[in-house]
Amino acid sequence: MESSSVFANIVRAPEDPILGVTVAYNKDSSPHKLNLGVGAYRTEEGKPLVLNVVRRAEQMLVNDSSRVKEYLPIVGLADFNKLSAKLIFGADSPAIQENRVTTVQCLSGTGSLRVGAEFLARHYHQLVIYIPNPTWGNHTKIFGLAGLSVKAYRYYDPATRGLDFQGLLEDLGAAPSGSIVLLHACAHNPTGVDPTIEQWEQIRQLMRSKGLLPFFDSAYQGFASGSLDADAGSVRMFVADGGECLAAQSYAKNMGLYGERVGALSMVCKTADVASRVESQLKLVIRPMYSNPPIHGASIVATILKDRDMYNEWTVELKAMADRIISMRQKLFDALSARGTPGDWSHIIKQIGMFTFTGLNTEQVAFMTKEYHIYMTSDGRISMAGLSSRTVPLLADAIHAAVTRVG
Repeated sequence: MESSSVFANIVRAPEDPILGVTVAYNKDSSPHKLNLGVGAYRTEEGKPLVLNVVRRAEQMLVNDSSRVKEYLPIVGLADFNKLSAKLIFGADSPAIQENRVTTVQCLSGTGSLRVGAEFLARHYHQLVIYIPNPTWGNHTKIFGLAGLSVKAYRYYDPATRGLDFQGLLEDLGAAPSGSIVLLHACAHNPTGVDPTIEQWEQIRQLMRSKGLLPFFDSAYQGFASGSLDADAGSVRMFVADGGECLAAQSYAKNMGLYGERVGALSMVCKTADVASRVESQLKLVIRPMYSNPPIHGASIVATILKDRDMYNEWTVELKAMADRIISMRQKLFDALSARGTPGDWSHIIKQIGMFTFTGLNTEQVAFMTKEYHIYMTSDGRISMAGLSSRTVPLLADAIHAAVTRVG
């Protein structure tokens, strides 16, 4: 007789809606299958890419016999933290010069958000965070499990497949004073819809007038437009007014360091003294969570960011990735136009970054998976980086069939 497990009453959890797409894709034996669910860059050949500059940095680190495997401090690699703050806030940022920024190395974007959330749950007077509707699926859980009460503000308008700016202003305007607001710095995931500079300025004015605390999630700096400075524009606008904010950074996409889990959490404070006290409390959040962060990925980033030639080489490779995604948008839009696919598909070229919210419904997505072996999340989000010149026609055929036959 099989002995009864003490965990016998555990129920099987559902697959993660995003990672589950890959599981289903892997089980499909069709030679024509296409995975547009995963948020990772792919080359024109559909292969993962390791940047040349990353390989070069890694080689330098491996060949440096003075390097050891000792623990980093709780806050991580000092060079990495300093250079990460400079990258997002700008080299000449007054906040950095005045020592009002504290930066801690974390486990990519997810870990940075989680550390920030735990800190706020312990030390901030308002335990409500507003997140855009829709947003990355993990946001709700990260903030909720950290002890914050999660509410949504209107963001995407399905009718225009653009920004519901009026709804956004109304919802933030009605938020209790002091609420935390999660903002995607650029290349909003999953919609690919960003506010314009003018709209950002209005959002900033509204948030500052109500004392709302901005928490930026910056997962795509340089990866959206190809320009590191342009993609950090929203964050810098909020730092320039002297107010406080948080920013979570990830190097998964823009340096292709997905599995190295390299990220940073920066907090911009009113004074250097506050920043120093905030850092002391961030250490108390991190220590019982994972003690201190890993050294390898952060060393790669620091090596690239502090060497002018390597930094320039990185910006060229980064722009090439951004440009390939932009060209895939154009190719898909052209292919749908050529097929006379019903509806307005201009949102594909208006949206920015890795993802496009196609506007396809759950039934249409299921139809495309069943009939065309194309995998994406059920909300119709596709990763443009998963497309290539070769697979665009297949996707366009599938969308055309889904729109005309499923409705």
